[in-house]
Amino acid sequence: MSKKILFIIFLSITFLGFSQEKTIDKVFAAPNPFTNSTTINFTASNISTVNFSIRNVLGKTVLKKNIQVKFGKNTIAFYKNDLPSGIYIYSIQDKKKIISKRFVIR
Repeated sequence: MSKKILFIIFLSITFLGFSQEKTIDKVFAAPNPFTNSTTINFTASNISTVNFSIRNVLGKTVLKKNIQVKFGKNTIAFYKNDLPSGIYIYSIQDKKKIISKRFVIR
């Protein structure tokens, strides 16, 4: 009897692990590399607030802000302003997931 209960619990946990919905997906920057501005594109599976941040290759945060996202396709416009040329890592984080990618400023 206890083996059956353990097996049912195992199947339930496995099912929950594989059925978790991706909340942020298809993240990319275009154009990349860029000179003055780029657009960060991603899809969201629900309406929420995400943390958007950009760090340089040394790990110093150069931009951080909260952004309200809608269900479906979303875009974030980014202007280099006074940032020097180089490689930067941008991150989008919600309550369940964080996705980090890089872009290059020429």
